[in-house]
Amino acid sequence: MVLSSCSLTWTSPSLSHKLNLPHSNRLLRNTSTSSSNNVSCAMETSSSSESKSLRRPLLLGIGALAANLQPTKLLFADEIPDRYRAFVDFTDGYSYVYPSDWKEFDFTAHDSAFKDRYLQLQNVRVRFIPTEKKDIRELGPMEEVVTNLVKHRYSAPNQRPTIYDMQERTIDGKHYYTIEYVIASRNYASASFTTLAIGNGRSYTLIVGANERRWKKVRNQLKVVADSFRLIDI
Repeated sequence: MVLSSCSLTWTSPSLSHKLNLPHSNRLLRNTSTSSSNNVSCAMETSSSSESKSLRRPLLLGIGALAANLQPTKLLFADEIPDRYRAFVDFTDGYSYVYPSDWKEFDFTAHDSAFKDRYLQLQNVRVRFIPTEKKDIRELGPMEEVVTNLVKHRYSAPNQRPTIYDMQERTIDGKHYYTIEYVIASRNYASASFTTLAIGNGRSYTLIVGANERRWKKVRNQLKVVADSFRLIDI
């Protein structure tokens, strides 16, 4: 894999606001103010065929990034862990990281989704719905909200849900609930992390999970994804 540099000029507000950012310690290190029309970047490239396959190419989004982001938001790129990529959606107001060997796919009723190339049930997806609430805490106590969701929204009547952990985090004044749970049926069980947040007039849900039999092996890797979810003011 080779590091290459690029310099882009923002020319149109219609450019994509959804970026797929590879891990790089140098990525977007030179920040720009929102009034700048130019941005310099360092990006990782592996092959021309790989770069052409991205549905939300990095090159289409950097100009919009320079025109719309404050310098502090560019620091997210430096937080991308090794072996992960970042998905950043400035239009819909959220970001997260996912394993770098996963691929994008369409998941019904979800805004973005990525999955393992070989294990289809090992994936992450994000959806959101409108809400008049301003903060996740307005829904009620975390234990009550989480229990109701897992038992009545995430599992069917013939499934058995088990909640293993629930955590609340506060980042830049925004609150996030993260749940670890297993949904078991007669012949199959899945384990997941779900991160919930409210902002921008929307209720966001990120779910990252795998087959329950593989959970011990991949749990820590998927926890990074769940904990990486951030809201972006829009």
